[in-house]
Amino acid sequence: MVVKLRRKNFRYPDLTPGQCYGVIGIEADDLRILNDQGHPYLYPARLFEIVDQREPDDWVTEFGEDGERYAYPPPLNRQGFFEDFFDAKKEAVAIFWRVVNQRLAIATGTESILMSAP
Repeated sequence: MVVKLRRKNFRYPDLTPGQCYGVIGIEADDLRILNDQGHPYLYPARLFEIVDQREPDDWVTEFGEDGERYAYPPPLNRQGFFEDFFDAKKEAVAIFWRVVNQRLAIATGTESILMSAP
C-alpha cells in the first residue's frame, strides 16, 4: 500500500506534503510508515490519500474488539515487536530492516539484482 500526505500538518513535522510513503503495516487503523527521518512511526490514516491500495499478500490481518484493524508481514506480526525495535534489541532491529529492505527491493524491481548478488 502506498499513501501520500494530503497537506502539511504541524503536529507531524517529520512528514512532507505530497510525498508518497510505503505502508509497513496497520495498527489499530493507524498506518506505520517510514517517516522522513527513516523512523517507522504510526500516523493517523486520515492524514493520507491512498495512492495504491494493494497490500502484500502475506500480511496477517486481525481485528480488535472494537473492529480496529491490525495487519503486518508475518515477521513483524508479534505483540511487542515494535517495542523491542525501539528498545534497540538486535534481533528485532535486524528482522525489521531485513523485511523493509526486501519490500523496497520488490517495489523498485531490484529483487533479482539483490538475489543474484554474491
